[in-house]
Amino acid sequence: MTADDVARLRREVFRDGVVCRPEAEALFAIDTSCRSRVPEWDDFFVEAVADYLVDREAPKGYISEANADWLMRAIARDGVVCTRTEVELLIKVMERATAMPATLSAFALRQVAHAVTDGDGPLARGRVARPGIVTADDVAMLRRILYAYGGGGNAGITRNEAEVLFDINDRTAEADNDPTWSDLFVKAIGFSLMAATRHQAATRETALAREAWLADDGVDVAGFFSRVFAGGLKGYTDAVMAKTGVENAWRETNQAFAEANASAEAIDAEEAGWIAQRIGRDGLLHENEKALLRFIRDESPDVHPSLAPLMDRVA
Repeated sequence: MTADDVARLRREVFRDGVVCRPEAEALFAIDTSCRSRVPEWDDFFVEAVADYLVDREAPKGYISEANADWLMRAIARDGVVCTRTEVELLIKVMERATAMPATLSAFALRQVAHAVTDGDGPLARGRVARPGIVTADDVAMLRRILYAYGGGGNAGITRNEAEVLFDINDRTAEADNDPTWSDLFVKAIGFSLMAATRHQAATRETALAREAWLADDGVDVAGFFSRVFAGGLKGYTDAVMAKTGVENAWRETNQAFAEANASAEAIDAEEAGWIAQRIGRDGLLHENEKALLRFIRDESPDVHPSLAPLMDRVA
């Protein structure tokens, strides 16, 4: 694959301004079969396939369950992504999308887990540490994935994501891990338990309705934000308390999320049961698990009594 080949493909694929499914599948076939390529190919491949998934199917920015499944099947063999370029594609899609299934983030996190615990996949190539140790670069990649999924307004950590982080912790509990891993693990798991999550994947109908709302000329989005930022705190208060149009939509959304978040800070019976099953699974209570229990004890206003035996062990 030469630079001239890439330039010719770019002209052909973007000739009509739209990347379609057959073109995206053809690009995957080229990426899989091409053993020698220039850097321009990787840039074009990521751009074109991400463009198809994120920008070319209505509503813009929405990754459906079907398209997420198609992407995961296309880039992975036995659950492991094949190339570093395809890892970059996965994360770029997540960074550009505004709504997507939670399974996509957990799948991306699994790619880091494969590299850390088993030395599998493209992320394992060039790692400075042997399998079983979490490095600073591993933590940086985990953060990038979590932030990419959170960038679309997904404020929480899903149970699927938390399970992957627990799996990594279980496999590296006694290793000489980078200190940033403990901080990420404790705060991410704690956040998954004590913050209301917006990670429920929107239905296609919901996403389409949201796009139609944003396109409604009767809703003065620009005017709303200009009043918020021009009026300081009073402008913000006036805007979110208004009863019509976009102001009302934002006010209701923020109020509902605040109420849900206050309720979520309590650790209920189901959450306590999940933590009790996940912590000490090997019969030992490791340092990161102790730190997580202390975090829950200090941050949650109401912890279900069933978690008391574990809490007593870190008193």
